[in-house]
Amino acid sequence: MMRSWTLPLLFVLCGSFVAAGLLLSGSPGEAAGLLSAFLVLAGVNSPLVFPRSLGAAEAQRRSAVDGRPVVYWRPGCKYCIRLRMRLGRSARGLHWVDIWRDPEGAAAVRAANGGNETVPTVVVAGRARTNPDVAWVREQLARTR
Repeated sequence: MMRSWTLPLLFVLCGSFVAAGLLLSGSPGEAAGLLSAFLVLAGVNSPLVFPRSLGAAEAQRRSAVDGRPVVYWRPGCKYCIRLRMRLGRSARGLHWVDIWRDPEGAAAVRAANGGNETVPTVVVAGRARTNPDVAWVREQLARTR
């Protein structure tokens, strides 16, 4: 679990140190602006941006029942963040699996990507797509409704 919070914590710490230095040098406005930017980066890279992750077995079981895609992701992945942001509210309709928390999910991604843990990997009806187009993911989700 700690691994998924490493990057956000680094952003907060680095932002705090830089802001403290600017504050001590007499630039409170710059310090506040920079700290705000680092906090936004920390928030975007945190697991809080993503819907609650499931285990791979549970996500696959739910997908078999409702037909919704399973998205394998990991915190700090810019492509995962981009997919999540572009999906907007519809991202909640997908089954998300954090491969850093679930070894079975990481194994599923390696099996789909020739041994690489390349994410996001989206699985629909047993077929995997790596870093798919957002329009395709929306289309797959619309088919289940």
